Amino acid sequence: MEDYLTTGSKIHLTPLSPKKEQIQIKDIAHALSFMTRANGQFPEFYSVGQHSIHCLEEAKARGLSKRVQLACLLHDGSEAYMADIIRPIKKHLPGYLEIEAGLQGAIYEKYLKTPLTEKEAEQVKSVDDDLLYHEFFHYMHEALFDEKPELKSNPEFITEEFAVVEKRFLERFYEIASE
Repeated sequence: MEDYLTTGSKIHLTPLSPKKEQIQIKDIAHALSFMTRANGQFPEFYSVGQHSIHCLEEAKARGLSKRVQLACLLHDGSEAYMADIIRPIKKHLPGYLEIEAGLQGAIYEKYLKTPLTEKEAEQVKSVDDDLLYHEFFHYMHEALFDEKPELKSNPEFITEEFAVVEKRFLERFYEIASE
């Protein structure tokens, strides 16, 4: 048996050497709507899909480029194919990080056409980290950083149905990708 994942679209994706045609936005939206943030430790369900949509909305509110907005929506796309590992452990797993980077790079290559510039990558990381802070503060009453980052958007941290999140994710993707 080959090393592949069968996606919701019945595509055999090879995570160690993904091909563009194996990567489908519908599979990403579907999987991320079912995946929980914080390894399931929040007191209620809040999905990676919701987080990704909030990241796009924050990037838009900050006036960042459409390309960065799309990158914010897709920044956790690799998790749709290989799950997620919490940051304190992930940083000690160089093999995982290498595979994740390759898969995420393939997703960006398919949908953004070229790799993120250093500035774009910093903007995506800033949005991601700022949302992470507010998610933890909302759900766990824990301040992850010394200074509270300001959000320009107003995300709702609520439990949403999987199908609703998947639909919103795809709507936002097609909205941004078609512009």
